[in-house]
Amino acid sequence: MNEVVIGLIGGGYAGFLHVNGYKKVYGIPVRIKTIVDVDIEKAQNFAKTHCIEKASMNIEDVLNDPEIQIIDIVTPPMTHIDIATKALKAGKHVICEKPLSGYFGQEGDVAPIGKTVPKAKMFKKVMEEIDEFKKAVEESGKLFMYAENYIYCPSVTKAAEIIAHKKSKLLFMKGEESLRGSSSPVAGRWDKTGGGSFIRVGTHPLSGILWLKQVEAKARGEILSVVSVSADMGNTASILNQYDKRHLTLETYDVEDFANVTLTFSDNTKAIVIGADNVLGGTKNYIEIYANDTSLICNITPANNLQSYFLDEDNLKDVNISEMLPGKTGWNNVFVCDEILRGYTYEMQDFVESVAYNKKPKSGIELAYETTKVLYAAYQAADEQKTIFLN
Repeated sequence: MNEVVIGLIGGGYAGFLHVNGYKKVYGIPVRIKTIVDVDIEKAQNFAKTHCIEKASMNIEDVLNDPEIQIIDIVTPPMTHIDIATKALKAGKHVICEKPLSGYFGQEGDVAPIGKTVPKAKMFKKVMEEIDEFKKAVEESGKLFMYAENYIYCPSVTKAAEIIAHKKSKLLFMKGEESLRGSSSPVAGRWDKTGGGSFIRVGTHPLSGILWLKQVEAKARGEILSVVSVSADMGNTASILNQYDKRHLTLETYDVEDFANVTLTFSDNTKAIVIGADNVLGGTKNYIEIYANDTSLICNITPANNLQSYFLDEDNLKDVNISEMLPGKTGWNNVFVCDEILRGYTYEMQDFVESVAYNKKPKSGIELAYETTKVLYAAYQAADEQKTIFLN
């Protein structure tokens, strides 16, 4: 079989996760030819570490390379639509990290935009942008693959298999991603991230829930959609002084650090999505499913397949134990096969197969579009303290 050739744009942590996933793709030869980053030294180091042929600061180097079939976008969210559109016009398939897009400010906005710009304005602008982009994808004849790893977590995919076979009616779902903040220096700024905890981490369980609902719809021969969104968001750490915040890593400028969002579907069933930045004890990821004939609990992290207890951290500097914990002593749930349990390996396998076999990916433009729409409906709902009804 002919190899699949990839141009990677972005040399940060997400880029590492994608590359690590590509290394485990089986049955199809994969070659990452070029890494592009605005920091050339970073790109060169990334290329050397991961045996990538070329490093560049210029995205035109991958867009104009006839050998490259896929442009993999792992840049900050504000650049996603622009780069993806250029890639489609260049005749490339596109992989794009979450979120698809967001509101990052317009001329005339008063800073800080997260506090001054009405969320209804943001929602309207974002919908105009993703409507136009979705049309561009459909007209391009190329694949758009949405890098939402929750769709590919083994626990979630097994739950989907059960739902599809039993034709279960999902009455209520709950999903959460919570942690103690972010290592990104711009995570607290709306103009850089398009929002706070909900768009940054809550988007994962949101997409997982939306996808599972479509698995149910297909199995039962129904058409299901989100018809309304309500939300409560805020800054729970705003009452703390600097000393009291010493264990938390997020400095919020104009974004939320807590979000609790309720979805109502067209069959009158419900879902709750939680995204929070002030939760100690490691990264907490799960989706709970309560149906008419089953209950399914998808624990993503932490998992308890390996537990450790240490009195000191001697010789553990280069051993990854878990995420978002300040130390390795005491009892810990150790991350084992993290790239598999959190879906990155199967995500890249699906995307490469989609290009090689010209098939539709499990996570594509439809999921990216619906997730973005619900994200900003939730922001408007929280801003106006009312339920937002969707067409």
